[in-house]
Amino acid sequence: MADWYRISNEAEVASPALLIYPERIAENLRRMVAAAGGPARLRPHVKTHKMPEVIKLALGQGITKFKAATIAEAEMTAAAGGEDIVLAYPVIGPTAGRFMQLVRTFPQVRWRAVVDSDVGIDDLARAAAAIGMPAELLLDLNVGMDRTGVVPGPEAVRLARRIAESPGLTFGGLHAYDGHLHDTDRSKLASSVETAFAPVWRLIANLKADAIDVPLVVAGGTPTSFILAGQDGVEVSPGTTVLWDVGQPTVSPDLDYLNAAVLLTRVISKPTPGRLCLDLGYKAVASEMPHPRVELLGLGGATFPLQNEEHLIVESPQAASVPVGTVIYCLPRHVCPTVALYEEAVVVRDSRAADCWQVLARNRRITI
Repeated sequence: MADWYRISNEAEVASPALLIYPERIAENLRRMVAAAGGPARLRPHVKTHKMPEVIKLALGQGITKFKAATIAEAEMTAAAGGEDIVLAYPVIGPTAGRFMQLVRTFPQVRWRAVVDSDVGIDDLARAAAAIGMPAELLLDLNVGMDRTGVVPGPEAVRLARRIAESPGLTFGGLHAYDGHLHDTDRSKLASSVETAFAPVWRLIANLKADAIDVPLVVAGGTPTSFILAGQDGVEVSPGTTVLWDVGQPTVSPDLDYLNAAVLLTRVISKPTPGRLCLDLGYKAVASEMPHPRVELLGLGGATFPLQNEEHLIVESPQAASVPVGTVIYCLPRHVCPTVALYEEAVVVRDSRAADCWQVLARNRRITI
């Protein structure tokens, strides 16, 4: 549908604004369930949206399991009705106590935390003992990204055994994030996945031979999730697919999802001929990527010579015909950190800005 993103009451929306389209989110969730082979194989990462209303939309599609990166994201998900939550970030120091507070506050949720070191195991064991409740842990594996995790091998076996044998702790399985794997050729990507995860499958066999059961493997980023979904015992955790953006299709052209998050900005000045100044600075769109950080809808041939905290300078052959005050819609290149820049999202229903959803888990702390 042409111009699906436009709203009829744009004069009522202050810019910059994050627009969210619930019907498109619901359709993306339906596609995720189908691609994963059912909701039981799917554990979406909530970092992309950070909104309880999106959790409720997922529950409506039969999705009950989720993955989070922060205590706030995990708390938001549990409060919204999530039934099974993995805190997929190495738990160290005070975070261990906060995680166990989650366990105590939301006893109806199945909780798992991720560790990759003796320090993390010790911290969680002490935190669990302090409140007299058990903790279920996943061992984080390094499958080539070299960011977190232990390399599948003897050290991983030792840590898994240590978790299994620690009072108050349960070994719940493995977590492996493969964010370094992306290729526009799906067959090449599948081959890379096979190579990266071969040590994981060997580790599982070794653990089982050592009488350590591996009930769960949480794996995969957006590019690889629907390849890994074919593996028995694996739950996949894509994130970007919920809202989509214009960056993901450049590395995952085979994935078919709808843009469900749009930025609304305005021309606030025309400093020179051929230039527009938009109110879309670093504080309004993720800036870790090189330009173009947004795709301007309906404004072709744009380049971006300058961006500051509150300003984005655009040069375009069409600039002369665009007056100050014009509303421009654009798609972010990287949606996850863009969403985190907004306290609330404007919800679009029937082509109108209808209400707002709080981006609750952008905060580092909600109550815990």
